[in-house]
Amino acid sequence: QVRLVESGGDLVQAGGSLRLSCKASGFDFENYVMRWYRQFPGKEREFVAGITDTGDRIAYADSVKGRFTISRDNTKNTLYLQMNNLKPEDVAMYYCYTYVRADYWGLGTRVAISS
Repeated sequence: QVRLVESGGDLVQAGGSLRLSCKASGFDFENYVMRWYRQFPGKEREFVAGITDTGDRIAYADSVKGRFTISRDNTKNTLYLQMNNLKPEDVAMYYCYTYVRADYWGLGTRVAISS
């Protein structure tokens, strides 16, 4: 059974940093593309970053380029999102996502920012 569990969300000051983690289980993590999405209150989820199975290709939303870094450790079945220079507009629930014959999402982790 595919399971994705996010962690690392917190309340930080504007300009601060956080590292989100997504622990995966129930599938061959090293063989699948992984993505981070976020959702603002009352809005649809939006793509943040994606990484191929080997990490050789990475993509970012324009709004986070230069500030966020996606990575993965296939030995630990874990996906990461390093977020630097956080801004008030980054406040959202952050979700881990993969497609393994169906869409799978974690429950999310909340990022809050104090100005």
